[in-house]
Amino acid sequence: MRNDWLSVLGIFLIGSAVVAAGADGKLTYPVSERVEHYDDYHGTRVHDPYRWLEDDVRNSEKVAEWVEQQNEVTFGYLAEIPERESIKDRLTELFDFEKYGAPFKAGGRYYFHKNDGLQNQYVLYVQDSLDDEPRVLIDPNKWSDDGTVALSGLSFSDDGRYLAYGVQEAGSDWRVWRIMEIESGRVLEDELRWIKFNTPDWTPDGNGFFYSRFPEPEEGADFQSLNLNQQVYYHRVGRDQADDALVFHRPDQPEWGFYCTVTEDGRYLIITVSKGTDDKYRIFYRDLDEPYAAPVPLIDTFEHEFSFIGNDGPVFYFKTDLDAPLKRVIAIDSRTADAGSAVPPYEEVIPQGTEAVTDVTLVGNLFLVESLKDAATRVAIHAMDGRHLRNIEFPGIGTATGFGGRRTDSETFFSFTSFTTPPSTYRYDLATNETTLLNRADVEFSPDDYQVDQIFYESKDGTRVPMFIAHRKGIELDGSNPTLLYGYGGFNIPLTPSFSTSRLLWMEMGGVFAMPNLRGGGEYGEEWHRAGTKLLKQNVFDDFIAAAEWLIDNGYTRPEKLAIQGGSNGGLLVGACMTQRPELFGACLPAVGVMDMLRFHQFTAGRYWVDDYGSADDPEEFAVLFSYSPYHNLQPGTSYPATLISTADTDDRVVPGHSFKFAAALQHAHAGDAPVLIRIETKAGHGSGKPTDKIIEELADQWAFLVENLKMEIPK
Repeated sequence: MRNDWLSVLGIFLIGSAVVAAGADGKLTYPVSERVEHYDDYHGTRVHDPYRWLEDDVRNSEKVAEWVEQQNEVTFGYLAEIPERESIKDRLTELFDFEKYGAPFKAGGRYYFHKNDGLQNQYVLYVQDSLDDEPRVLIDPNKWSDDGTVALSGLSFSDDGRYLAYGVQEAGSDWRVWRIMEIESGRVLEDELRWIKFNTPDWTPDGNGFFYSRFPEPEEGADFQSLNLNQQVYYHRVGRDQADDALVFHRPDQPEWGFYCTVTEDGRYLIITVSKGTDDKYRIFYRDLDEPYAAPVPLIDTFEHEFSFIGNDGPVFYFKTDLDAPLKRVIAIDSRTADAGSAVPPYEEVIPQGTEAVTDVTLVGNLFLVESLKDAATRVAIHAMDGRHLRNIEFPGIGTATGFGGRRTDSETFFSFTSFTTPPSTYRYDLATNETTLLNRADVEFSPDDYQVDQIFYESKDGTRVPMFIAHRKGIELDGSNPTLLYGYGGFNIPLTPSFSTSRLLWMEMGGVFAMPNLRGGGEYGEEWHRAGTKLLKQNVFDDFIAAAEWLIDNGYTRPEKLAIQGGSNGGLLVGACMTQRPELFGACLPAVGVMDMLRFHQFTAGRYWVDDYGSADDPEEFAVLFSYSPYHNLQPGTSYPATLISTADTDDRVVPGHSFKFAAALQHAHAGDAPVLIRIETKAGHGSGKPTDKIIEELADQWAFLVENLKMEIPK
């Protein structure tokens, strides 16, 4: 149907690529056919000359040929950069160290992920006790020759007999779930498909689990079709998926998505309902002691966050932003709640504090409350009645993750990292308040050689925004330093200090790394998030531009030495800022970005993002989206910064058509000499599950591109 429609528009095969530079020294790019396609948005006629590039590369010879030709030019250019091979070699050295994930306990055993150094995928290990020799349980490196099949998602039965695990191919969001008998290592014949954004949860008898899945897409549409009509099922071990019991669905609400949690006591199934990316949920619960009971609504509106934490019988604990934009913990007694009430009666357990709460777990009959203080992790421990008991101490300003467990556990585990602290895993004793270091990554560098500062600057409207700056000690603030400015600013996701071997190499090469905490993120709670969404999205770009100007004004760098980088929503950030202020940057690295803000909601998971972006279907929101949409705001005759766009052919989160169309439009509009290229990875997706060798190759290309275009002199 799509190809027939394109033929009507008179699209022809693009011409042969020319890799060599022209007589004037400029790169010659592949021809990208422009078509006279227009859409009407509320009376505004919008040209979309590269609509044909939205077609799935697997189903369109035209798009496949365009991809091949673009890659030929891009990889030909990158291969000629003299420093690329030495950059790749050093990246390989830096990546080659043992990497551990924080341990966790399930079904009476301990588990952790580990990568020996350059393995393409992390391996799952199991121990009967922390003192026992670990043994390999699942090694996904054996699943494919090229490392593009990954382990993604785990769910253990309470009795420790079974493990359900997700298999991710080529970076796609789709997962195929299998079941392993843990003791024997035998993989059962069960195979569950068409699952994404979901993890099964077992019933206490270990006979099966609840999960949510989408209907099977039409043939050839699995990487582009909208994700609608999710349904909740129960799968019994040993049965075919076709025989799974339908537990809950709402055919009248095709946009509703469902996440299932079985309470630790095994009594209730909690169904958390969402419509998009906002943490605003409806809650249903089902009494599992009643075999024919139907799910009962507890929260029947999408006005607030209600994230389930745990329960004491019929009393359910939630993290919520109800009258608390920084979040708090409340308790709802399901016996006294009116079915389907917007906000049932509740009791406050832990009041809102002064820091944005990011997560709450219930371990060892204690609430572990994670929050952020100027983007650095804090964890407070509270008694069941809400009393604050103590805080967990960390070895510096950084990011801690983990803190899982059960009500009966006396321990929890976490990982800690910062810009100059490699990942380190710890055991925390809940009774004694003792923290024990288990593993610390041994990386070939000296933390004392580097300096990390956190500064605060003013954005365009006077808002105070924090920014981390990291670099080698002793740099001169004379405006000559190559600087990489990285940002995100969306979906309530905070950017926190973390260790990165690629950024370590960037600093080794004399670069400055800067990371501002833009509005739209989750660093300061819901009000900070809301200030960078929908009609206020321009605030995010203003924050990022103001960060660039601060770095220039304070002598760190100058425009021709300044690069900007971001992925996904951060790719949109880079695309919007380079179209609004092309003279401010020397190089741009937008990765897997949302570049067509008028059509993003027409593909796969794009409809979820309306929560943050708004929709072109709304006249007021259309006007704002159209004003900054990167694809629509490229101006012919403009000299744009050197740009290396990155995407992947199996990205079914932000479909690659966004980057394809932006690249074609950028190459058409660009009037300068700087290269504007697109790098299209094969057998890869939005980022998760990408094998180590592909990560190193991509980073080597990006850093070589910056070395060449920022005219960097790498220290010996």
